[in-house]
Amino acid sequence: MQDMKEMKPLIEAIMKSAMRIKEAIDVKDIGYSQQENSSGETQLQLDIQCDLIIEEELSHVPSVHTLASEEKEEIMLINKNGKFLIGFDPLDGSSLVDVNLSVGSIFGIYENDFSAKNMIASCYVVYGPRVELVFAYEGQVKLYLLQAGEFEFVKEIRLNEKGKLNAPGGTQQNWEPYHKQMVDGLFQEGYRLRYSGGMVPDLHQILLKGGGLFSYPGTSDKPEGKLRQVFEVFPFAMIFEYAGGGAIDGQNRLLDQTPRHVHDTSPCFFGSNYEIDRVKTTYAGK
Repeated sequence: MQDMKEMKPLIEAIMKSAMRIKEAIDVKDIGYSQQENSSGETQLQLDIQCDLIIEEELSHVPSVHTLASEEKEEIMLINKNGKFLIGFDPLDGSSLVDVNLSVGSIFGIYENDFSAKNMIASCYVVYGPRVELVFAYEGQVKLYLLQAGEFEFVKEIRLNEKGKLNAPGGTQQNWEPYHKQMVDGLFQEGYRLRYSGGMVPDLHQILLKGGGLFSYPGTSDKPEGKLRQVFEVFPFAMIFEYAGGGAIDGQNRLLDQTPRHVHDTSPCFFGSNYEIDRVKTTYAGK
């Protein structure tokens, strides 16, 4: 286990980043830039600004060795004597800013390489009516709320064995029939649809409401899924497991995976244990 003293400067840098990003969201021009990110998507000015904010704050931390951002194709060496590798999505769901829905930042903290087994902590921030930060470390998931310029501890997050929310991602016409049957089956059990198109707010809602299922399967147009392992999938996998739930790619544990490239994607399912068992049954032998 890491010494919390080593984590503290990292978390403080992430907190500073979050406060600056909140300000940028409130005032920044969110028009499109002339640049594209690693996926070939045209970047918003706000994506670029948030990426630079996080890069600047984390580069001041001596223990940071390498940064990898969803917005940059290549990784960045920050300090050759550092020990931590940070993979981050600076502004997940940024296309929702112009309609004033919640968005977020996601961080995975690794050692040695960007494989899931070498992730030692993860964190995300939700920018909504309130700014909240969730930090997973040493088997615990803790919620913090930004109040008067400080992040205050609120509570530890734990999932129930079974939830009530269903957040199905991906274009339905590209789902496999068995996946659609599973999603429809949950609705028939009384699950409620909660899907904004933002990974961070949708997963945050499932965590704080006690459980449910977020799914982004392999589809006919994206058989390897859409969400990136290093920046999005692995950090949330740690959070859901530490909170007492599960995180799989359909059959296999996400935290057992090793990406071939820092921008690799994976199908992913996050939820409380009842829903994850349901996914395993559905995907068995598929």
